[in-house]
Amino acid sequence: MDTFFILLNIVIMLAIVGLLLYMQKKHVSFTKRVFTGLILGIVLGAYLQVVFGPESFVTVTTTDWYSIAADGYVNLLMMIVMPLVLVSIIQSITNLKNSADFGKMSAWIIGILVATAMIAAAVGIASASVFQLDAGEIEIGQAETERGEALQEKLGGIQDLTTPQKILSFLPANPFLDLTGQRATSTIAVVIFGIIVGIAVLGLRRKKPEEAERFSGMVNAVYAVVMRIVTLVLRLTPIGILGLMANTVASTDINGIVELGKFVIASYAALAAMFIIHLIILAISGLNPFMFVRKVLPVLGFSFTSRSSAATIPLNIDAQKNRLGVHEGIANMSASFGATIGQNGCAGIYPAMLAMMIAPTQGIDVTSPSFLIQLILIVGISSFGVAGVGGGATFAALIVLSSMNLPVALAGLLISVEPLIDMGRTALNVNDSMLSGTLASKFTKKLDVETYNSRDAISGETVN
Repeated sequence: MDTFFILLNIVIMLAIVGLLLYMQKKHVSFTKRVFTGLILGIVLGAYLQVVFGPESFVTVTTTDWYSIAADGYVNLLMMIVMPLVLVSIIQSITNLKNSADFGKMSAWIIGILVATAMIAAAVGIASASVFQLDAGEIEIGQAETERGEALQEKLGGIQDLTTPQKILSFLPANPFLDLTGQRATSTIAVVIFGIIVGIAVLGLRRKKPEEAERFSGMVNAVYAVVMRIVTLVLRLTPIGILGLMANTVASTDINGIVELGKFVIASYAALAAMFIIHLIILAISGLNPFMFVRKVLPVLGFSFTSRSSAATIPLNIDAQKNRLGVHEGIANMSASFGATIGQNGCAGIYPAMLAMMIAPTQGIDVTSPSFLIQLILIVGISSFGVAGVGGGATFAALIVLSSMNLPVALAGLLISVEPLIDMGRTALNVNDSMLSGTLASKFTKKLDVETYNSRDAISGETVN
């Protein structure tokens, strides 16, 4: 009987995939297809959760088959991330008139990413205070204890690295190794390698213009091929989101969410508040925030389900260039930098909330201005250096908590709700990345305002 239900579930998935492909054939907008996949994925996952249970043989086997669509799509995106980052960075710089433009763009992008991370930390502090979160109120189980011990072991490795060693880890000693993504700092190392190559070409242009133009032509040709591959992969986005959402909902630990419901609600309240702050910043900068939301929603939908800022880079760049009118070079850099620097959700809100929860258990007054200022500054600094020790919310939390002399093992308390909260955190990270690109393009007077305000650029025709 189990085999029958597994086959039935696979047939249901194939039927939905067929529907999404039919919608594409009929030229239904990309946004509508994405959200159709998202909604049907939630329904399909809820069906598996309710009828069979998250840990049943039927659900486990079914989601294993669904992972062909879910993980397969993510793998295809990851396949193209490193080549895209490298070529796009080189192409962006070689197409600039001078290196000064690159410096201005980079400064704006990084400045916005780090500044918003510090604002996010303040939002996390406020949310923890409003909801009166306290780690001492949460019951510690075996799973949480084991997670805490594992985090403590990871921290040992991080503490062994001095600040100069962390900075050195960014540098691409072997760019070919970094292109395989083997190191924790591979993405930022590839970005730096691309920057070095691009600046070298700018210098070559002054001495040997013909050779520089020949190289630039080759890079532009490779970039065109890479972007074509990106377009082909992005067409599978609705199917990928369908599989990702179905698997996520089907395997979610409902009991864990209920037990830690207060923290989940506080986390999403903070994430929502930061999203609103992003929109306010856009409005203050003279840009229509509602137009921004409509154009980035498909990208946020994928980042929410995939929980991967790196895998979202291709969609991020495409949305910035073709929907928001962001300068190509800025779009490439903001998407790449944003995957490793200043992540509002993972490196801003999450560590700040954990610090506010854990500090009272150590007898620390969390209302003290010195504690709050120190926490926000550390979050700002660590949000730039998280990539140096592996990236992600866990490492950001380890760095911040250890810098504040707080026990990191208590972070293991949140093991059961980590995936659910991480979905929202990743979406906020990616939104901030696109925000930084849009604002940097606006402030450097490189934003195509007509494209930004155009309703024709909402539906995502580039990936139809």
